[in-house]
Amino acid sequence: MTETLTRSFEVFRRLELVVTRRLDGLLHGDHESLFPGPGSEPADARTYLPGSDDVRRMDWNVTARTSEPHVRDLVADRELETWMVVDASASMDFGTGQAEKRDLAIAAVAAVGFLTERTGNRVGAYVLRGRTPRRIPARTGRSHLFSLLNSLASGERAAEGSGSVGLGDALRLLARTQHRRGLIVVISDFLDGGSPPPWEQPIRLLGTRHQLLAVEVTDPRELTLPEVGMLTLVDPETGRRREVSTASARLRERYAEAARAQRAEVAAALRRAGAAHLRLRTDEDWLRAIVRHVMAQRRLARLTPPTGGGAA
Repeated sequence: MTETLTRSFEVFRRLELVVTRRLDGLLHGDHESLFPGPGSEPADARTYLPGSDDVRRMDWNVTARTSEPHVRDLVADRELETWMVVDASASMDFGTGQAEKRDLAIAAVAAVGFLTERTGNRVGAYVLRGRTPRRIPARTGRSHLFSLLNSLASGERAAEGSGSVGLGDALRLLARTQHRRGLIVVISDFLDGGSPPPWEQPIRLLGTRHQLLAVEVTDPRELTLPEVGMLTLVDPETGRRREVSTASARLRERYAEAARAQRAEVAAALRRAGAAHLRLRTDEDWLRAIVRHVMAQRRLARLTPPTGGGAA
């Protein structure tokens, strides 16, 4: 067991080096958090400085008591908690590209965790495996993050057809327990069926208070069917099986159309929730995808006028 943990830590240290070398300068730069945006948690009041302070942050109660203008500072995002909701259900144990979807989920946790942990953030997680989400308390430090990554990497695969707690249920639980503003990262394939998706309402509720990042993990075989003759399709959550003939061009077209419609519905639901949307594919370089996403977020931040609240 000790040898296994040692090997895991060596892998995570190499991953940390890759993440920090390729992403550290880009993601932090002149910004205080993983994604551009001002702080959002009220801190102490101080004397107003004309020409320097935003009048929208005026603390009128303190001003009235002291007869001197005061503003309320905001705690920087780097001091806030980061909570990750990590989908580890059976549908994530799949991959036909360079990795499985669960590997990309771990990579996303590592990328966010290594970069926020270095600035003092507390990182916690809800892991969706089995009928009840596992809660990992928010703590600081690299050893805590290594422990979280090891838990994800060494966790048993979900048995086919065993089912798991719904993403929406886990998000509702997080909304009930996490009251302080912070960064919420949801990492999933978002394959829970329905229109609208059952997770949309709880993620929109979280978006009213927290900064949201949704990491959507997909595999190319979920988007198109190859022409390989008879193919057995399995629903990993229910265990249901179905034989289909991929020789039918019409069937392949209908499958691709349904997949595009599903992904469009996911994107629309996340957009309505105000979440930043990062797509990772098992057949692409996940680090490059994160770089593209953050560059786009920074361009958007430069075009969006600042407000007194948190970043969307």
